[in-house]
Amino acid sequence: MAESSTANAPQPSSAALVDIYRRMVRIERNDDAIRATIRRGKLMMPYYSARGQEVIPSAVSHHLTDDDKICTIYRGIHDMVAKDMPLRPLWAEIAGRVDGTCKGKGGPMHLTHPETGVMVTTGIVGSSMPIANGLAWAALLDGSKQVTVAYFGDGASNIGAFHESLNLASVWKLPVIFVCQNNGFAEHTRFEKATSVEHIATRAIAYGMPGFTVDGNDPWAMYEAVAMAVERARNGDGPTLLECKTFRFLGHVLGDDDFYMTKEEKAAAMADDPLPKFRARLIAEGHATEEQLAKMQADIEAEVADAQAFGMASEFPSADELRRDVFATEMPPQQFSAMEFGA
Repeated sequence: MAESSTANAPQPSSAALVDIYRRMVRIERNDDAIRATIRRGKLMMPYYSARGQEVIPSAVSHHLTDDDKICTIYRGIHDMVAKDMPLRPLWAEIAGRVDGTCKGKGGPMHLTHPETGVMVTTGIVGSSMPIANGLAWAALLDGSKQVTVAYFGDGASNIGAFHESLNLASVWKLPVIFVCQNNGFAEHTRFEKATSVEHIATRAIAYGMPGFTVDGNDPWAMYEAVAMAVERARNGDGPTLLECKTFRFLGHVLGDDDFYMTKEEKAAAMADDPLPKFRARLIAEGHATEEQLAKMQADIEAEVADAQAFGMASEFPSADELRRDVFATEMPPQQFSAMEFGA
């Protein structure tokens, strides 16, 4: 059976809790700004809001350094923001501008920022896991203490890459943490209609690794589970599977009609939003004051506004960028012209 308790795990300090909250607010404020910009017609792109899922990557990233790596998926912008990826190049990239992380050629589904350990955003379901294994294998060969995190959704736990990756990570005792953000829906399909087990964490048993089902909306529970998983990975004890239960507020992609959710369950989840609940508890328990958290939010809103202005003011890539980042060396203009016209 999957373990749902992390007894004897370290407890978070006030500083740790406030840092997790900071990352959550950064995700929420950035998400709100992106959605507003799309609604105003200033950005045209597919967008996958992560509202409701802020606790998970915030608790994970609190335990990571810039040297630690994450691999995420096309609906994982919250994973990147939680990892403290700079917002200026993020906004430039989603706007398709040359100052973006991939010079505007990757867009919202292919963001990357190796300087902060954001190694890859993949549009292929489940492919974060084998890539994370490769990075973890490299860390093992280098003798470093780097940890790699693979983020994925509950639907990806049903494909071959999940099973192959968990098996190999266990065989080689890789320093990788598999973080399933189980929000109850694989795109538009309810969890129970496509998954044969009640808890994804039970699948860890088949691969000889610990598996935990955690309340992904509880910062304390997430802190404890991630602390144990990171400690195992750094100590050379191998991988861990974390199934983090949560709920996405705005559907799979911005603009869909949420027909697969009941109005009641969506309303209940939004009424139980972990962000204001966490804020109230931080203040009530003396971890932070109202003034401190208000100042933090104002600073984050200023950071987001600055990044938005920077990204939207950045230039679009020139036509010459079509020849770059295709092969190891830049294609000369003559060769590119020949390819373009079929010569």
